[in-house]
Amino acid sequence: ILTILRAFPRSEPTKKRFVTEMINWSSKAGDYPYGDPELHHVAGSIFAEGMYYLSFNYPPIRPGTFQSDIKDPECEPYDAERHLALGTKDSPEQLAKCEYEWYTQDDSHTAALYAARAVFPYLLIGNLRSANKAHLIFTSRLNSGNKSVSVQEVSSKSSDMRVYPVLPLLNFLGLLLLAVQRGSSDLYKQLAKHYAPHVKEVGVWDDALAQIGEMYFGIRIPRQGNPLFDMMGSMMGFGGGSPKPKPKKAEVAPPPAADLD
Repeated sequence: ILTILRAFPRSEPTKKRFVTEMINWSSKAGDYPYGDPELHHVAGSIFAEGMYYLSFNYPPIRPGTFQSDIKDPECEPYDAERHLALGTKDSPEQLAKCEYEWYTQDDSHTAALYAARAVFPYLLIGNLRSANKAHLIFTSRLNSGNKSVSVQEVSSKSSDMRVYPVLPLLNFLGLLLLAVQRGSSDLYKQLAKHYAPHVKEVGVWDDALAQIGEMYFGIRIPRQGNPLFDMMGSMMGFGGGSPKPKPKKAEVAPPPAADLD
């Protein structure tokens, strides 16, 4: 099956349908209800590679133009996200690279919005190791690729962390992962309170964070509709139950330089 998938030409319009049917078949015939991880990884990697091709061969493109204006069937970052989130142990690196390439088409202060798209999906399926790996790879590429973003290394006896004085939401993601690792509901509540104005400004993280709060810290949320559908909707869109929302350019104003958050 993978040999056939890799043989599809870049512009073949039936490729997505083939991928969908391939995953559906593996979910019915295999041991994984959401499809075989290896199939997800290869499919997601192909979609991600298509996005890299677009980035290097065309003028800079805002994220909002991918779905509506770009006709190349491989240049769909949402397909890459969806499949890599359900992939193998090698998928976090591919997903983080995918999100970073997408981020380079946007303003520098939006880094956390793209990092979250590599972190939240793994947290929402209970894969903390992959969430940490994706976060580390994204921030490493940010540090080496965007010298205008200042970073400070903060170390303690129990953990090391990169702190971004002008990117508070990126600090929030790192501290969120630390809170999940420690299983500390008190730390999570402190983070939620401290960063509430920044999270509110983003406007699309509420559902994902509510799910994370319940999964890892026992903070129950009201149940409406199908919980699994709601979780997957949050995982793919971070915005309220729709499994595949249309992207739009982030409208978050650059935060002023401040003390460490």
